[in-house]
Amino acid sequence: MNVIEVEGLVKRYRRLRRPTTLAVDGLDLSVPTGGVFGFLGPNGAGKTTTIRCLLGLVRPSAGSCRLLGADSGAELAGVAGRIGSIVEAPAFFPGMSGRKNLALLGRLEGLGRGDVTTALERVGLGDRGKDRVKTYSLGMKQRLGIAAALLKDPEVLILDEPANGLDPAGIKEVRELLRSLGKEGRTVFVSSHILSEVRQMCDHVAILARGRCVATGSVDEVLHRGSGRLVIGIDEPGAAAQVLRSRGISVEVDGDRVVVDSPVADPKDITRALAEKGLFLNELHREEADLESVFLELTADREASG
Repeated sequence: MNVIEVEGLVKRYRRLRRPTTLAVDGLDLSVPTGGVFGFLGPNGAGKTTTIRCLLGLVRPSAGSCRLLGADSGAELAGVAGRIGSIVEAPAFFPGMSGRKNLALLGRLEGLGRGDVTTALERVGLGDRGKDRVKTYSLGMKQRLGIAAALLKDPEVLILDEPANGLDPAGIKEVRELLRSLGKEGRTVFVSSHILSEVRQMCDHVAILARGRCVATGSVDEVLHRGSGRLVIGIDEPGAAAQVLRSRGISVEVDGDRVVVDSPVADPKDITRALAEKGLFLNELHREEADLESVFLELTADREASG
């Protein structure tokens, strides 16, 4: 069973004397059990609205959301104890200790001191729990927020931009924490626009643009959707380029390499064409696309079509 199932989700915001805003536009999404799932998209793509619909904080205009098999509207109360979440920046009383802040939250859920201690230790704040929150770094405050989401020992964590505003050290802290939580068998659903972190942190990813999913799968699968140019190593790059251009293949010469710009070029056709002219390859490999280039390519395509 998938932990999260979103089908045809639409959310429109109607404001007095203003045009209707379409925040989510027929979104379909499936999130498997276990690991870290990255939910990516530029600002305004619909990430936070989708999360709010999942958590029952706003009502969809159309479509459905299911969490742990339960409808996010009528049935969410039955699984709420198995879900932890942070939507936007977590808020705490700065003059109180981290432990007291969590104790107040835990009391609302009927939890005790042991649960607070476990959550603090889980996020690496066991030795700072007695310190006032106003003395915490941004990274520590974000980890305290994740501790609050972990108080119920949930199966699923839903975190909206948990590394937003953090410095590199804070981002690393949060990344390592989320990776470790995913390895425990929990499902960590995390929205982000920090592409450099996603490949190091996530097992699966979905890319959102203008309220629709434009790519989903394992990180490697999504990377393979990028252009991934072919790189040819050959002793006579100029002659090789001329042969390929005569076949209608767009190439450029880069030192002793020939780079094929067309993503649909078949390596077998290239090898055959060069061999027929007595030109033989030293190497042939597909240049690995980076996540940022794939992200920009896919979201730009969606913007253009929108």
